Amino acid sequence: MDDKTKITDATYIDDISGLKLKISKVYTINEIYFLEAQNIAKATIKYLSIKPTKKIAPFSFEWLLTLHKEMFYDVWEWAGKIRQVNLTIGIKPYLISIELKKLVDDIEFWEKSRSFEIIETASRIHHRAVFIHPFLNGNGRWARMLANIYLKQNNLEPTKWNENLLSQSNSIRKEYIKALKLADNGDFSKLIELQGKNIS
Repeated sequence: MDDKTKITDATYIDDISGLKLKISKVYTINEIYFLEAQNIAKATIKYLSIKPTKKIAPFSFEWLLTLHKEMFYDVWEWAGKIRQVNLTIGIKPYLISIELKKLVDDIEFWEKSRSFEIIETASRIHHRAVFIHPFLNGNGRWARMLANIYLKQNNLEPTKWNENLLSQSNSIRKEYIKALKLADNGDFSKLIELQGKNIS
């Protein structure tokens, strides 16, 4: 993969084993992102074109993995599979299943107790999913999709993220990374602001 521009604060794959594309071709990272975007579009139509029911999007442990698979499996063999290696960001692999199960339990508790407004709950889901970083790649896009499905399920419009957030030239990228880092320390205000920017 022609990958000359390393991106700060993003997961990076140097190993392209598991790529489900023609192995006779050398793909640039932009070509792979384009093919991933086509795959993600299918999941977007499934979950965001109408209000997703709890049956379709139950926010269970199994469904969290299934959603990632639906978003990336046309391109990657490892889509929806918990990573077994350490990354520069995210928790240790042996903790991932435990932390995803805790997230599922927390979502159920937040909903039953009405602990937070819908946008804050979506922001907390988004942040925790990124923080855990369960997959080899696509974690940010998966986390943003999770939050948007939650919003749509609760009668709010999904956030219109500029999905070119991996581009260093994207003006919102630094703001987005800063918001996630503030949330690491318990301050969700900036992420809530970003999550709610395009919600009517």
